[in-house]
Amino acid sequence: MALTIFAANGRLISAGNELVAHLGLTSAWWQVLGALRYSPVPLPAASIARNMGLTRQAVQRIVDVLADKGLIEFQTNPHHRRAKLVVLTAAGLKAVTDAENVVAPLDQAIANKIGTNRIKDAIRTLKEMDVVICEWLDQPQTRASIPEQKETPA
Repeated sequence: MALTIFAANGRLISAGNELVAHLGLTSAWWQVLGALRYSPVPLPAASIARNMGLTRQAVQRIVDVLADKGLIEFQTNPHHRRAKLVVLTAAGLKAVTDAENVVAPLDQAIANKIGTNRIKDAIRTLKEMDVVICEWLDQPQTRASIPEQKETPA
């Protein structure tokens, strides 16, 4: 199952990159913009990373680029002095909306082929799988059994 998810994810990222390139976006940028769009509250980079299963460092690099492009802005976080909140700008909202519109025909083709009920079942299954993985990783004995990784120079 994991290999099938990896393969589908790889194709999804490739298709996303191809479909949104003319908008000046990448799938990674779109992923972060989408996470912000559908969050009920502004989020710091670490929360975006946790919600999306990404590293904090990767999300921080992306939000820095998105800020330079005027697609997001940083706001003061009342709960943490240094962890700024990441907020979509009007340009960021337009970019993520444009990306969703460009991808809508592919989304519709998938829905037509698979059916909305099966898609809803798949979403439920993946969410449940995510919970199990998170719970497993949060167990102290699990963490102790994972070999420590050495940082590789960039």
